[in-house]
Amino acid sequence: MVLWIVLGVGTCTLLVAAMQKKDSKTCTGIDIKIEGAYDHVFVDDKVVMKVLQKNGAGKGKETNDVALRSIEDELEKNAWIKKAELFFDNTQVLHAMIEEREPLARIFTLAGSSFYIDSSCKRLPLSDELSARVPMFTSFPSDKMKLSKPDSLLMDDVKHIAQYIQQDSFLLAQVAQIDITPQRTYEITPVLGDQLIKIGNADDLEEKFEKLKSFYKQVWVKTGFEKYETIDVQYSGQVVAVKRGSGKVYMDTAAAVKQFANTMKEMQAVMNDTVFAAAMPKPAVVKDSVITTTDKKVMTNKKPVVVQKKTVKPAADKNRPKAVLKKQ
Repeated sequence: MVLWIVLGVGTCTLLVAAMQKKDSKTCTGIDIKIEGAYDHVFVDDKVVMKVLQKNGAGKGKETNDVALRSIEDELEKNAWIKKAELFFDNTQVLHAMIEEREPLARIFTLAGSSFYIDSSCKRLPLSDELSARVPMFTSFPSDKMKLSKPDSLLMDDVKHIAQYIQQDSFLLAQVAQIDITPQRTYEITPVLGDQLIKIGNADDLEEKFEKLKSFYKQVWVKTGFEKYETIDVQYSGQVVAVKRGSGKVYMDTAAAVKQFANTMKEMQAVMNDTVFAAAMPKPAVVKDSVITTTDKKVMTNKKPVVVQKKTVKPAADKNRPKAVLKKQ
């Protein structure tokens, strides 16, 4: 009796194994697709294929022996792979869909380390062969993997500034690096020109960069960049530009473009006027409370001049008699 039971169990086991063998299919090929803003610069097909082969996936391999979920987890251990999805289609082709992380900024810490970050502030390692064209931030205070709350907020500001610059082709081309000051404000070193551009904190970036563009539009044509040492756009409604070897120059940026356009029109009108041949009048020379202009006219200041009243005796007329006698 026991013998028949053993034979029955063995027969069932063989039948199940035979059925599984019949249903098992082999992989007919591998298709790898990598999506990312940089056209899989940091992750390529070779990297993915190496992981697949290491985990028993490949052409001619039994599909039932391929642990898809385990391989996905292994692929996502790569810092540059944001998401991995594997599946077999109805022709037994293994598809590997890879989403690559997008580098947003490159960070240099005070300790000397360097890394990229993506839009989630995840640290990404550098490549020995390639580099991404992204905004570069220097003097980040920490190189720890787990940041303190102040440093985490600072990193979030870095991400915010980098995202704004990446969306503007002019800024992306003009910004060479952004230095983080000890006060946790930001100073830009431009590609064109050697002045320092102060933007303060990461608030109101649109207003600040629009002021910078307005200043560039006016100064670039008229004087060039070498004239100014620093350009400060962190104050509302104005640009504070410091000339080399002189004091500050305040500019109302709301009127910068309008002023530039009006100046160009006036200069064009002067050039077209054939009557105009004399030199432009010199500016007024200020001396104490009197303004002397080129036409010799004297003007007083806005403050009224107080004149002391004095009693003035009329001058004596020698030809006039002292008294006139009238007849009675």
